[in-house]
Amino acid sequence: MSDAAFNVPGKIAPAGHLGERLGWKGSGEIALSVNNLAVTQRFYEAVIGLPLMTRMPNCAFFKIADGYAGHTQVLALFDRSGSPEYRGPDRATSSVDHIAFEIRLEGFAAEKHGLEQLGLAVETTEHAWVHWRSLNGTDPEGNRVELVCYDDGV
Repeated sequence: MSDAAFNVPGKIAPAGHLGERLGWKGSGEIALSVNNLAVTQRFYEAVIGLPLMTRMPNCAFFKIADGYAGHTQVLALFDRSGSPEYRGPDRATSSVDHIAFEIRLEGFAAEKHGLEQLGLAVETTEHAWVHWRSLNGTDPEGNRVELVCYDDGV
């Protein structure tokens, strides 16, 4: 594969080049390294409500959406705590700012109430430029998680 396909220092592919050539259809996988797989798995199952696809000794895969042409969109959690070089998630050095999941506008208030009933700190945000309303919090590993919906009224 040519180095023009990805951003390489000093060589940045033209905007839209790779997407046009490959016909991107959506996100395939979001993968996070975690320190405590069991606790983080419970959060994404019980709090966020993602269905668990499979659990292996050092990883868990959750279904986000059906995806395209048989490839399910997934969230993957990888327990890297046993790797000698792994130092754990660090917000100061991570390139991940947050992950967002779409929810229905009709469920927005109920989701907010349910998260608060679990004792979670929840902030709300409105993004007028795209008509989005969002709920923001963190998972047990400190990753910022956003639940977002489209709202014509924003």
